Amino acid sequence: MARAVLLDIEGTTTDIAFVHDVLFPYARERLADFLRAHADDPEVAEQIRAVRREAGEDLDLAGVIETLKRWIDEDRKATPLKALQGMIWAQGYADGSLRSHVYPEVPETLRRWKDAGLDLYIYSSGSEQAQRLLFAHTGAGDLTPLFSGYFDTRIGHKREPESYRRIAEAIGLPPGEILFLSDVPEELDAARAAGLKTVQVVRDARTRPAPGHPQVARLDEIDPRRPPAP
Repeated sequence: MARAVLLDIEGTTTDIAFVHDVLFPYARERLADFLRAHADDPEVAEQIRAVRREAGEDLDLAGVIETLKRWIDEDRKATPLKALQGMIWAQGYADGSLRSHVYPEVPETLRRWKDAGLDLYIYSSGSEQAQRLLFAHTGAGDLTPLFSGYFDTRIGHKREPESYRRIAEAIGLPPGEILFLSDVPEELDAARAAGLKTVQVVRDARTRPAPGHPQVARLDEIDPRRPPAP
């Protein structure tokens, strides 16, 4: 019986197309202007230094911008990139040019799980700031009060079992009392290797099957206290 639910975002709560076709292009388009305008801001300057460290080069600002654009095109899960994207998206959400997507059953299902006493957490390669922004600006309103915490790549990458062990420790529950939901087979395999319960969310034909993991098409098909068997 699960006492907490850990959720992926893309393909699980939110259409992958929203992230890849809306959020990523939005940030890429505004990246250069944002960095030129805010390069001296302490938070932005720290991420610029992190880009240089990860690239292994003493890049000038133009080089940093080109490196970040290349990482976006490669869908690289680089922590400084995710942090800067989150800052750019924050401006878009604030001025109303961005509104995030969640699947229709997600808000009510999350509320039902929360009311049943389950703790809900998000684990995404997007920064914690980006996660909070996404769930704060949905068509169903602000869903952030439903979540007890957020995890990003600072705790580890999503295809590594150790990341899920760290999350279980941070949550304060045995791994076997946490249910992880994702569409990505490698993430599910890593979570299972760490001892978590797992369910694959298969929204459409874009999802690769994950053998050995139970499958559902929607979150409202799951009772976390009695997760489906493989």
